[in-house]
Amino acid sequence: MILRLSKTLLVAAVALYYTLVVFNNLTDYGSDYAFVHHVLQMDSTFPGNHGMWRAIHPLWIHAVFFGVIIAWEAVTMLLTWAGTVELLRAVGKPGTAFHDAKTLAIAGLTLSLLMWLVAFLCIGGEWFLMWQSQTWNGQEAAFRMFAVVGLIFLLVAMPETE
Repeated sequence: MILRLSKTLLVAAVALYYTLVVFNNLTDYGSDYAFVHHVLQMDSTFPGNHGMWRAIHPLWIHAVFFGVIIAWEAVTMLLTWAGTVELLRAVGKPGTAFHDAKTLAIAGLTLSLLMWLVAFLCIGGEWFLMWQSQTWNGQEAAFRMFAVVGLIFLLVAMPETE
């Protein structure tokens, strides 16, 4: 029972994290928009690098990128909260029922992992060369979140025993 509660509470913690992230992005839009803006502009990468042709300058595209990130985070938040509710409902049920209740939680955790790996590490880090920036480099935070969510994903995905 304690392992099931642990899985449930960890999914709830991820849901809480995304709730705060979405809240912050909506109530202090400019702070995180600045991050997206500078990454897409590539204005703090190494001077003279040969990847500057990748920079995106139209501001409306920056707003679209940030909007997609916020929507992605919001869907992740909703899935992990819904997954938490489903897991709570199944905590005392047989192992197969608890296993079946993991679907939404695993979907939310997967979206989270994909966001950190694809959006931040691949696109931001490698395509827009975010790793070159001293100021607008989110790779350490992205890796940290990928690792945290990845560990939770592995724990939640573990088979249930009776």
